[in-house]
Amino acid sequence: MKAMVLNQRADISRSPLSLVDVPAPEPGPKEILIRVHCCAICRTDLHVIEGDLPETKSPIIPGHQVVGTIIKMGSACKRFQIGDRVGIAWLRSTCGICEFCQTGRENLCEQSHFTGYHADGGYAELAVVLEAYAYAIPDVFSDTEATPLLCAGIIGYRALNRSELKPGERLGIYGFGSSAHVVIQIALHRGCDVFVVTRGEKHRKLAREMGAVWAGERAEQIPVKVHSAIIFAPAGELVPAALKQLEKGGTLALAGIYMSDIPQLNYEETLFYERNLRSVTANTRIDGQELLLEAAEIPIRPHITTYSLQDANRALNDLKNDQINGTGVLIMES
Repeated sequence: MKAMVLNQRADISRSPLSLVDVPAPEPGPKEILIRVHCCAICRTDLHVIEGDLPETKSPIIPGHQVVGTIIKMGSACKRFQIGDRVGIAWLRSTCGICEFCQTGRENLCEQSHFTGYHADGGYAELAVVLEAYAYAIPDVFSDTEATPLLCAGIIGYRALNRSELKPGERLGIYGFGSSAHVVIQIALHRGCDVFVVTRGEKHRKLAREMGAVWAGERAEQIPVKVHSAIIFAPAGELVPAALKQLEKGGTLALAGIYMSDIPQLNYEETLFYERNLRSVTANTRIDGQELLLEAAEIPIRPHITTYSLQDANRALNDLKNDQINGTGVLIMES
């Protein structure tokens, strides 16, 4: 099969992914083999490729927002059938027996493994995954529309829950990439007012077009205090300013798997009055299932820019340089 493979981590401007022929994977007893239709790109892919995250497997096929159809099943598989359309997400496996797994917090499992990081992902014509960690894709979504929901959507959904936003309240969003453009649709559906801070004018324009009541370049320009906020940009310097824009008792969620250092905080200005600062770590399968249900009800319509598989380096470079409105998606050739 053809796949975009990372042999040595490097800046994406150096095009470190190579299109090569590699052996097709075979599913184990509890795994399914998927013919990949498309795979969305993600900033986490950049963190893997450029070395922001510790190396776990090399060479590696990145990609963890995968949609395709099942073409082969292991002997112990029972959930799906051949021909079913499914998705593969970031969370690939957990131990199932630790205190976190046993209390609905499998995202914190010490033994968790992730797609496109610990094991080969979806920048390929074929991919395998444990059947228990695959998602059924609602019919309301096309293949490309479904891909960003499998990470950007799931992580955004968990970040929204961690921000403790209630229906009708005000939400601040920092950074307006793939996750944010899913979250804004959920927040608006819940009757919330959304305020967006992002450095790119085209991203601010998209935010307004999607229903944001305000979009600007700096946190201090937000015209009112917000009840909850989410930082999607991997920029620690945003944290103090975002905390200052919270109402008393408000919550700021940090959604990134990687973030630059957070500057020193002045307690009285940023955390006093019971303002809360919460991190977000991966997701549980329940997060994914709930997100797909709500997304189908709305229904969420992601903004998509498509690329061919062989153009993955260019797509990721566009992502890094904020040249994509919404989500970039790699399409496999038929």
